[in-house]
Amino acid sequence: MEDRVARAMAQLKATEEAVARAKEDLSRASVSKHSPDRSVRVSVGPQGEVTSLEFLDGKYKKMSPTDLSSVILQAINAARADMARRVMDVFDPVVRRAPGDRSRSHDSGLDWDEIFGSLISETETPSRPGPMNRLRDEMYEDEVPGPPGGESNRTAGE
Repeated sequence: MEDRVARAMAQLKATEEAVARAKEDLSRASVSKHSPDRSVRVSVGPQGEVTSLEFLDGKYKKMSPTDLSSVILQAINAARADMARRVMDVFDPVVRRAPGDRSRSHDSGLDWDEIFGSLISETETPSRPGPMNRLRDEMYEDEVPGPPGGESNRTAGE
């Protein structure tokens, strides 16, 4: 019995030390991401808070408020999702998730989806272009100036 208690205490101490190291590592963490059109760069801290917002190459001057808002939010969400993934990776050894399981920690009751909501799943890179990617492509294609006279370079069905 004493042997089991000693092992449990040693495991508890090792877990506490691992949590302290993970917290220390994350306290200095930062992630930066560009918007899809590279007009905006956003940095976030360890809790997903925006720490920096940069407008690059003056592209923002030609954007409508709606488009600018959209690219800012895309960059923020991408950076926050990367930080959430980093948090999950840092705490992985501590919570001992089942291999390949990103949603629940093995036997710990920890639910990453509950903690991060849909942030992770909504920002994962799709294996093939989805409807939102096509819409985004259409938005950026529309910004390319057409030939003189207002005619379009695009043909029907594009």
